Amino acid sequence: MPDCLDRRTRLGKAPWSVRSEIDYEAVFRTGPALSAVLTPTLVIVAVNDAFLEVSGHRREDLLGRDLFDVFPPNPAAPEDSEQQGAQMLRTSLEQAMTTRRRDFIPLQRYDVEAADRPGVFEERYWSTVNTPVLGPHGEVRCILLNCEEVTDFVRALRRSGAACEQDSLALQLQTLNDQLRRAHREQRETTSALSEAIERQRRLVQDASHDLRNPITGLLTELQVALSEPGIDLQTILRKLVRDAERLNDIVTDLLALARLDSETRESERLIELAEFVGEELDRRTPSTPVLSRLDPHVCVRASVIRLARLLGNLLTNAERHTHTKIEVVVTADPPDAVLEVLDDGLGIPPEDRERVFERRYRREEARVRDPGGSGLGLSIAREIAEEHGGRLYAAEHHGGARFVLRLPLATERYR
Repeated sequence: MPDCLDRRTRLGKAPWSVRSEIDYEAVFRTGPALSAVLTPTLVIVAVNDAFLEVSGHRREDLLGRDLFDVFPPNPAAPEDSEQQGAQMLRTSLEQAMTTRRRDFIPLQRYDVEAADRPGVFEERYWSTVNTPVLGPHGEVRCILLNCEEVTDFVRALRRSGAACEQDSLALQLQTLNDQLRRAHREQRETTSALSEAIERQRRLVQDASHDLRNPITGLLTELQVALSEPGIDLQTILRKLVRDAERLNDIVTDLLALARLDSETRESERLIELAEFVGEELDRRTPSTPVLSRLDPHVCVRASVIRLARLLGNLLTNAERHTHTKIEVVVTADPPDAVLEVLDDGLGIPPEDRERVFERRYRREEARVRDPGGSGLGLSIAREIAEEHGGRLYAAEHHGGARFVLRLPLATERYR
């Protein structure tokens, strides 16, 4: 017997004061229903006597073999009955392993090859239950396959003439059962995804409201001071107002970008030569830190110009926030990828945080100190844009700072 089923167990003291021992292997072997124990890879590790009697095989011929190698589909049976029956059994076993719940097949045709006559199949009908046996941590240790043969019942229906189209009806019932099971599973998955999306949006709105409140409060405070105190230095007030307005603009821009990503709207894509594109974007910025660039020509990708500019802008803004003396931007080709890197010489990112920095709203302590009003959305937006274009964005190993690497599929068309 496999280790997922204990051979024996002792019971506590019975009401009649007799201590008894149950041999579960004997119970399994003598059970009236056909039973087999399978590994998660569908290898037979135990069968009971009823299984041997009906299949006509010896135990040593079954143990250690794949279920579908021992019981192949009948090649002579109608394709829409036997082949689908085998597929339904496999699907049911996989369903039991995936959901960790019992799965039923009310009626299926699965012919059995005669043990003493290879290639000769006998028409059989079954009602099957597949039950996963779980380990202490919820993992599937094995599967208990129980079958009840209903061949005689089907034959009796045929003889009585009550179901001249029994095979067709059975197939329709099997197909409908399978479709309903898939539809139910897809509905659960869709409902779960919608619930997660709603909760994510709720948290985002709550956090964004908090972020917006701070610059709005600052704006109102400075305006009230300007109105209530005659002779105040308006230039100083205006500079503060501009900083608060810029913060508001950054937060609103992030929220709009997330809204577009979540709604899966797509701007038109075109062929982009990365060196030229990055050079133009750097020229548009007024960085507070020197930016060094090494841009290899003729490295092309297909992307949305607006979104790619947003991605690069977020990486540069992040680098400006953390760097000490300089920022580096590199464009190279590493087939099949085009590679864009943004490096800074700040404190760097610990290995344990290299994935967390891409989570929405996550901000490391250093980022909160350097920019208390940041939204914590920039890197998350950048990664989602990269994935939307079939690429990857990740934080790589770098001594003496942070290194963000964008990989996009290298375009094969010639740049025009």
